[in-house]
Amino acid sequence: MKALARIAACSILCAAAGTASAAPPQCAPEAVVQAKKLLVFHFGEDDRIQIEPEVKVLAPLRNPANKKQQFQVLEVWGSIYKGNYRMRLIYYPMDKSCVLMGQEVLELANL
Repeated sequence: MKALARIAACSILCAAAGTASAAPPQCAPEAVVQAKKLLVFHFGEDDRIQIEPEVKVLAPLRNPANKKQQFQVLEVWGSIYKGNYRMRLIYYPMDKSCVLMGQEVLELANL
């Protein structure tokens, strides 16, 4: 009976941990907005610009100026007409705000 109770408790804790890890990253809303600005900056205002709402968290980067700090790297996908773009936005989460530290845009192309 004790073993069954332990298994049940473990299952509940694992489910709770899975739900907690599914929360969107702190800077995700900013990343989606910034991704649109990035494509507009590179290609100009275009009604065909679309940004996917999903934000993927990538491995953090160490701050080159302070090895004790880490930057959050978020990946967002966007498109313009037939072109697809991967954008990586680098943030430093500070309290409840996000400081944009860098950005990268790469067009998917089979050359």
